[in-house]
Amino acid sequence: MAKPAIIGAALLLLAGIAPVEAGPIVSFAGHEWNVRDYGGGPGPNEWSADNVYVDEAGLHLKITQVDGVWRCAEVTMLDTLGFGTYQFEIDGRPDRLDKNVVLGLFNYPASPEIGPDGSNEIDIEFAQWGIAEQQNRLNWSVYPPALGPKPTHRDVPLSLTGSQSTYRFEWSADGVRYGAYSGYGAIDEAHRLAGWNNAPAKPATRIPQVPLAIHINLWLSNGAAPSDGQPVELVIHGFSFTPA
Repeated sequence: MAKPAIIGAALLLLAGIAPVEAGPIVSFAGHEWNVRDYGGGPGPNEWSADNVYVDEAGLHLKITQVDGVWRCAEVTMLDTLGFGTYQFEIDGRPDRLDKNVVLGLFNYPASPEIGPDGSNEIDIEFAQWGIAEQQNRLNWSVYPPALGPKPTHRDVPLSLTGSQSTYRFEWSADGVRYGAYSGYGAIDEAHRLAGWNNAPAKPATRIPQVPLAIHINLWLSNGAAPSDGQPVELVIHGFSFTPA
């Protein structure tokens, strides 16, 4: 069963993303990140700083159950970054996440002055949005600079053969080019899993044009518990940003 083309984007818009509140700080990939420790969207969910830590393997994100309550994980970069190439290396199997589990790698306005929820966002998400039959687990979305135009969205199948994979987007004033690759560091056709070049005719009205903060989160669609009842852990092995 295929989901509507923009269901993933619409779910995030409806759920909302809570404003960033000060929390613990972790260092990862040469940047400082605020660790979320309060409830709210997307989902909505409960979020715990206990579900985030950094070691030599990378940035660990967990979903756990404590006293009958499922708690998720999110970090937000304290820096804002602009046009350039954003690359994330994952240790784990995002192609095998439970149907209710979402991994998000995205940028988002650092303050309400930049734009409201539902604007200025570039997403990589791994999700089935609670639909077991939905096989297109890799989702890409771009939210326009202002409310009005619908976000553009594409979802594609994802099937990995190992636990190492790389995802990137190249953001410019004219568009966003996405790519997914097996392994680490080999950004070539031999390792390419999927891609999408989102190059609209009027980019100034469809592509974010201001520096944004990076968010990384592991959460539950509509706040629903994992259907298999199991905790979840993934590792962001690496993150890099190359300015345009």
